[in-house]
Amino acid sequence: MGNLPRGIGICTTIPDILYLPELVFGGLVWILVASTLVVPANPQAWVMFVSLFCFCVTFIWMVMFFCGTHNNRGSWAAADVAYHGIAAFFYLSASVALAKVTLEIKDTTPLNSQNYKLDISAVVFSYVATLLYVVHTIFSAIRWKSF
Repeated sequence: MGNLPRGIGICTTIPDILYLPELVFGGLVWILVASTLVVPANPQAWVMFVSLFCFCVTFIWMVMFFCGTHNNRGSWAAADVAYHGIAAFFYLSASVALAKVTLEIKDTTPLNSQNYKLDISAVVFSYVATLLYVVHTIFSAIRWKSF
């Protein structure tokens, strides 16, 4: 029978230990994208939406698991898989859009410009966040199958 952690147990079990790195890297993407100025604002707006949405929902999800509101029900395990799968898909789409914009501005700005360096950092952290959400989805699905 599966078991959903509560309290400090979320810091000791896979995949729940990934909440904190997801928050850190998602926050870094959010901060780095917010501090740059890029002419095509539409892809940047999508990246900001994804990073802010996933940061807030992941934090709320972590707090709910910490408080034990799930009562160890299988539906919460399924919801965990669904949320992290959607977040992984969103982050992947945002990462690709951010990388495309960064490659496009490479030709119009000097490579040593501050905005270009911030965009490169945001792209790297965005792909790391994507990887974290994918890994969390996989391990959550394994846990869900045990319910």
